[in-house]
This record gives sequence, structure tokens and C-alpha cells, in this order.
Amino acid sequence: MPMFVDPSPPGQCIFCRLVAGEIPAAIVHQDDLSIAFMDIGQVTPGHVLVATRRHAATLLDISAEEAAAVMQTARRVAQAAQAAFDPEGLTILQANGAVGGQTVSHFHLHVVPRHTGDGITFTWPRQEPPAQLLHDYAARLRAAL
Repeated sequence: MPMFVDPSPPGQCIFCRLVAGEIPAAIVHQDDLSIAFMDIGQVTPGHVLVATRRHAATLLDISAEEAAAVMQTARRVAQAAQAAFDPEGLTILQANGAVGGQTVSHFHLHVVPRHTGDGITFTWPRQEPPAQLLHDYAARLRAAL
């Protein structure tokens, strides 16, 4: 099944149009920095997208304040989903760039109520590098911080 990729330029993306009220949406919550709305491609009942109000393509493009606001909204939405849909679990997913699985170039995350047998799977080739290599990776990251 092909994934939807929004080809719109920044400022004209589908989420920016939604934030501006130019297209309809089932809004769950909004504040000065974030907006939460029902995903039109419901994976499970209660699947919500939480996005920045300002256009920013990826996690690397948002401010720390926006990141905090989106996560606080996601937490509130997760609590509401738990109360409203009584899922057995919740998945919070955020993707960056096409290779990372991002299909709309506007920072957002998914709050997905989960139930046994819902058909959602996550697979990747698990690797178990030696401890020294993990320490080398950690050193590279510390140096970049």
C-alpha cells in the first residue's frame, strides 16, 4: 500500500493549511505551540497526530519549547485515549525524513492506541555490536553534544 507523501512546499503543507483553518479537521486540542487532531488514516480508533503549529519539517527544526509543548500535548492525548478507548497499550511514533518514514514534511508525532491483533508491527534488523563499539558510538555522540 503506497504511503501518502505531501508534496506541498513549506508554508503550504497540509498541516499548515489545517493549522490555518483552511481545511477541515477533527481537532482534539490546541494551544499556542501545538495542535492535536485525528489522523484521517486511522490505524486504530483514537489515532491522533500532534504537531507544531509553526511549520518545521523535522525534530531538528523545532525549538526546545516546541518540543516540550508537543510532548506535553501528546501525554495529555495519551491519557485521554486511555480513558476513552481503553487500549492495552499505546505507541508514540515520530519519524524524520523520507528514509525515516516521515510522509508529511511538518513535525508531528502519532499517538496510537494499541490492542492485541491490531495489525501494527515494528520490525528491524537487530544488531548486537561489541561493547567497545557501543562505547565508541557514545563518545561520538557526547562529542557532538
